[in-house]
Amino acid sequence: QVQLVESGGGLVQTGGSLRLSCAAPGLTFGWYGMGWFRQAPGKEREFVAAISRSGGTTYNTDSVKGRFTISRDNAKNTVYLQMNSLAPEDTGVYYCAARSGGITTMINDWAYRGRGTQVTVSS
Repeated sequence: QVQLVESGGGLVQTGGSLRLSCAAPGLTFGWYGMGWFRQAPGKEREFVAAISRSGGTTYNTDSVKGRFTISRDNAKNTVYLQMNSLAPEDTGVYYCAARSGGITTMINDWAYRGRGTQVTVSS
């Protein structure tokens, strides 16, 4: 059974950093592109970042470019999201997702999704 388990969320002040992790036991990890999405209170879930199966290509939504970095360790079946210069608008539940096809920003096109980890940025 495929599970995606996020960790690393928490409360941080504006300008701070967090590193999210997503472990994927049971997944043939190297076959899947991995992504991060987030959902703020009262808003729809939105794409944040994604990384190709090999890790050679990454994608970021405009609002996080230069601040967030996605990476993966295929030997550990884990994808990471390093978040720097956090701002209150980054607050939300962060979800990781896996997809065997090409990268897409549409959450419904991702076959596997975790339960999320809460990130709260105080002003």
